[in-house]
Amino acid sequence: MPVTPASSASSASSVRRRRRRTNRLLATAAGVLTVGALTAAALPAGAASAGEGRGGTPHGHHKGHDGGKGGHGGKGRYQDVQLLSFNDLHGNLEPPAGSSGRVTHLHEDGTTENIDAGGVEYLATHLREARKGNRYSVTAAGGDMVGASPLISGLFHDEPTIEALNKLDLDVTSVGNHEFDEGAKELARLQKGGCHPVDGCYTDKKFKGADFPYLAANVLDEKTKKPVLKPYWVWKKNGVKVGFIGVTLEGTPDIVSAEGVKGLSFKDEVETINKYAKELQRQGVKSIVALVHEGGFPASSAYNYDCDSPGAGDGVSGPIADIAENVSPQVDALVTGHTHAAYVCTIPDPAGNPRMVTSAASFGRLYTDTTLTYDRRTGDIARTAVKSANHVVTRDVPKAPDMTRLIGKWNTLAAPIGNRAIGHISGDIVKDGTESPLGDLIADAQLEYGRTLDPETDLALMNPGGIRASLTHAASAAEGDGVVTYAEGFTVQPFANTVNLQDFTGAQLIQVLKEQVSGPNEASTKILQVSSGLTYTLDLTKTGADRVVTDSIRLNGEPIDGAATYRVATNSFLAGGGDGFPTLGEGTGDLVGEDDLTALEQYLTANSSASNPLAPPAADRITIVQ
Repeated sequence: MPVTPASSASSASSVRRRRRRTNRLLATAAGVLTVGALTAAALPAGAASAGEGRGGTPHGHHKGHDGGKGGHGGKGRYQDVQLLSFNDLHGNLEPPAGSSGRVTHLHEDGTTENIDAGGVEYLATHLREARKGNRYSVTAAGGDMVGASPLISGLFHDEPTIEALNKLDLDVTSVGNHEFDEGAKELARLQKGGCHPVDGCYTDKKFKGADFPYLAANVLDEKTKKPVLKPYWVWKKNGVKVGFIGVTLEGTPDIVSAEGVKGLSFKDEVETINKYAKELQRQGVKSIVALVHEGGFPASSAYNYDCDSPGAGDGVSGPIADIAENVSPQVDALVTGHTHAAYVCTIPDPAGNPRMVTSAASFGRLYTDTTLTYDRRTGDIARTAVKSANHVVTRDVPKAPDMTRLIGKWNTLAAPIGNRAIGHISGDIVKDGTESPLGDLIADAQLEYGRTLDPETDLALMNPGGIRASLTHAASAAEGDGVVTYAEGFTVQPFANTVNLQDFTGAQLIQVLKEQVSGPNEASTKILQVSSGLTYTLDLTKTGADRVVTDSIRLNGEPIDGAATYRVATNSFLAGGGDGFPTLGEGTGDLVGEDDLTALEQYLTANSSASNPLAPPAADRITIVQ
């Protein structure tokens, strides 16, 4: 299974894609986009102003229709359509713990505040409240609804999350890279239903699949050359028609295990969206929203900052900026994801007109409320009348009872496995930072496990994207503070990658470290987490591969010998050259062990106890110069 970073900006394929676009599409702006707010152009007579939605900071300008945003009062020329959206849920049915369950709110005086957020019991309540008074409301998602999920969902191949999304009344979603963790056949099962081919049925009721369509316009079967799922879907109500096109990032094969994308090809996002936008236009559907599982990096981490405010450093950078600037003007809005960032920005389309681009962070902590004003005369969206804002899924509202029952049902099934204690910690062991305490812990666990397979194992390397959550000292349930349960370990490492041993020359090992900051990873570095004994200097004042200072690389205090052979433990994803590390795919003497969670469990059990809990590692193996 894949272990891609949630915040990965672009893969090698994405870099190649952008290079190709320079020649065949409009030239794109370099660096961070600074974008202006939607122009406040007046609609024709009869369009009345509507009020602001609850919470958040709206972006763009909005003119309602007769009767306001609720759609009451007959069929005037203009009809407001409420688009609710979210992305990157990753099976987080229960409120995420630690920093994964908080968002940053920016106050008018410049101060910030962290707010606890997320959990489908609360997400359901917020979405249902937001829909009240909006007769024309559609709910869409930007991919990665499943995959890299906590135990309550991942243990059951994400059937619980699909059930929850059905109850949330999700109308449509694009696929993301994690929808391919278990391959196209398993994705088709999540769509159509049926019991798991190996594990069978988990309850006395047959799994019925998703009530909503998964869209995969740019994911083709290599044999038939056709999309593996529907490329688009049209929402209709009382003559109003809005088309949705769904794509995932073209670089999905670079961040998903080879088995998960076997027999599939992933096409350019822009070309695909433009192709199906023309097809929808031919069918008379002129209002179009693209659901794009690719994203960007906003200038602020606050969910409510004004992305369109003028000034240096404002806006959003990354792959979505390029995509948004080149997608056909026929597309009226882009709902995006993948980077787990929060933004509501307007980015000019190829015709120079502003267009809304949104992302609602991840894990169900936010949802986006966008008002699209539909012109019944033209069948298109009045682009100058678009309003959008991100809203926090706060936990100060009543829990949705149906979601509480759903969580209870699956937790009852998971409890015998998930509640088992596997270790004890004396404080939070976080995954944050270039080198993180949790990254060091996992690398040490894989080194120790590797030595049970081969005592000659020298070191271990772990990619940061495979670490999905921090270990928190505070109890998540009834286990007690400092106790690490199997469920918590599963949330940290949910992919079931095996621990693999391979032989590399010293020269190859040095090359691997340089691949962290060069080639596909030059623009968005991926710093591997290293086991005890491996040290080096990362000089961020330099560029490319030079950022890894070769002469500083030491193993147990000794310089790496380029001609010597080193036994290295990695997970199976890295061992296949994943995440832009082709040299890791060139190892020899392969030996495959058990899954990486087993390695973590064994390490925690052997090195901690209630009376002697494990302290967070110091994260001092990589010296950073900046």
